[in-house]
Amino acid sequence: MTGKNQWVTPHDDKWAVKGAGNSKATKLFSKKSEAMDFGKQIAKNQHSELIGQDKHGRINLKNSYGNDPFPPKDKD
Repeated sequence: MTGKNQWVTPHDDKWAVKGAGNSKATKLFSKKSEAMDFGKQIAKNQHSELIGQDKHGRINLKNSYGNDPFPPKDKD
């Protein structure tokens, strides 16, 4: 079973890490890079996706950690 996807979203003048569907942030950060690192660890532990947004709320990153619906195809 996989966990909730983790979102890194702008929150006032900070960055929030939230589980998908949660109304409250798991944790707030002053730097986006710190929020991304934290969200990545949660996503890895839960075998879910990390989804990042820019400061305007547009998705600019999607990484899958164990639950990739479109895994890469090896070319040998």
